[in-house]
Amino acid sequence: MPLHRYVIERDVPDIGSLDRSDLAAAAAKSNAALQELAPAVHWEHSYVTGNKTFCVYVAENEEVIRRHAELSGFPATRITRVHSILDPTSESDA
Repeated sequence: MPLHRYVIERDVPDIGSLDRSDLAAAAAKSNAALQELAPAVHWEHSYVTGNKTFCVYVAENEEVIRRHAELSGFPATRITRVHSILDPTSESDA
C-alpha cells in the first residue's frame, strides 16, 4: 500500500508550557502506539505551539492516524494530506 504524508493538528491545552522531560514522555507514549501500528505509520516530527501541535506523519491512510490518536491519547483534531512540498529550492525545479 502506498504511503502518504499528512499534517495532523492536535489541540492540546498548554502543551507549549511543558518542559523537555514532559515532552519526552509524550514522545515515548506516541512511539509506543506507533510500534503497535508499524509499518503502516511513521512520525517524522512535530511543531509545538502554545495550545497545539502540528505533527508530520507518513501513513497508509487517515484511519491509521486516527487509530494512533486512540492508542496514544493525543487528539487528531484535523488531518490534512500533503500533496506536494514547496520550499526555497522549489524555484530551481521549474
